[in-house]
Amino acid sequence: MLDHGSRNGDGRTAPPPLPVVPGSAIGIIANPMSGRDIRRLVARASVFPNAEKTNMALRLIAAAGALGVQRVFMSTDAMGVAAGVLRAQAKRRARDGRWPELEFCELGEASGTAEDTRALVRAMRERGVAVLVLLGGDGTVRAAAAECGDLPVLPLSTGTNNAFPEMWEATVAGAAAALLATGRVPREEVTYRAKALKVRRGQAEELALVDVCVSTVAHVGARALWEVGTLRELYCAFAEPHAIGLSSIAGLLAPVARTDAGGVLVRLAGDIATAPRRVLAPIAPGVLAPVGVLDVAAMTAGRPLTSAVSRGTVAVDGERELEFGPATPVTVTLTPDGPTVLDVRAVLAAAAERGLLVASESLAVSTLEGR
Repeated sequence: MLDHGSRNGDGRTAPPPLPVVPGSAIGIIANPMSGRDIRRLVARASVFPNAEKTNMALRLIAAAGALGVQRVFMSTDAMGVAAGVLRAQAKRRARDGRWPELEFCELGEASGTAEDTRALVRAMRERGVAVLVLLGGDGTVRAAAAECGDLPVLPLSTGTNNAFPEMWEATVAGAAAALLATGRVPREEVTYRAKALKVRRGQAEELALVDVCVSTVAHVGARALWEVGTLRELYCAFAEPHAIGLSSIAGLLAPVARTDAGGVLVRLAGDIATAPRRVLAPIAPGVLAPVGVLDVAAMTAGRPLTSAVSRGTVAVDGERELEFGPATPVTVTLTPDGPTVLDVRAVLAAAAERGLLVASESLAVSTLEGR
């Protein structure tokens, strides 16, 4: 507990920045292309501006500095996110508060694909970051998960579909990341291992963190899905009633929490008129669509399920990735070996319980009756 600091206007002691912990580091990867796919045209989805990604990064960095993180590693890009951070750094004054040492991770040659995210994750792991903050949507997190290993990630929603990332104010998220990175809260208390779905088609394999959808559409084409009449099977690692995207279908039928052991499979009807059940689900921003449902079944971890669809495409986390036919059947397996995720609520609850951000033991908690 802190026992020193500056005085507020009411005479109480205000917490100063926490002491710097040598060697502590966090990484920030901001995907400049997140929130820009076809759904912004067909479903009125928001375009998440890169200027706001810059502002989020600045708030993350400021929080890390106040809570004693020694170093922050920031991704670079060609669309102005990192450049905005660099300009803000140049304008900082001493009275603006402590910033951590800031280092930019540059790629030798950017490809403009998910491989850029994977390469940045590898670079930041090599630099020893204790937690990785991801600014992006489901696709960004899925790309990062392939390289994260046991490195904790904190995904923040800046994409079109955000079923896996959560919406947190960046200052709060930065505080949570800093408390973990500096060792002020124990990792085992504030992280959890996410589930994942492994999709296999012949020798090809893909990983999904939220859902896998099998469609009768023959070709990948535009990767995003929005025509529900072509959807036949939906496999979900977790399904929340308040979600946006295809997993909301399962979430409204048979909710499954992120930390539950199992998953859920929903078989969909091509003709909604003959379906025994219908659900009105928010399958994309601005789109509440009626979906015909044939049946719902539980998924058990480690048990491969073979698709009954003979030909079509497979979408992972809302984006079509694989084409298949009778000679290359598709199997989907729920696994408990997804990425390790930082639980912001758990971190800040632990900080409150331990008084990590409280300046004075004499600080009283007021009540309505005592005012």
